[in-house]
Amino acid sequence: MTDETVETLDALGLRCPLPVLKARKRLKGMAPGALLRIEADDPAALVDVPHFCAEQGHDLVEQTRDGEALVFLVRK
Repeated sequence: MTDETVETLDALGLRCPLPVLKARKRLKGMAPGALLRIEADDPAALVDVPHFCAEQGHDLVEQTRDGEALVFLVRK
């Protein structure tokens, strides 16, 4: 990874649709090309976040798991 600044959205403990709604709000205020790391533990996020990215034109750079947390790296 590069030296780019990555903002983090802690959506742990939030259930559908809150992780995506909070991601939408955060990305709206970010510059084009900026990166957002979303941490969520709602199993629905596995479907919701990639779908949100595809629908809104964001790039899902990476999707991983860190223990119980699902981690998504999204480029605006």
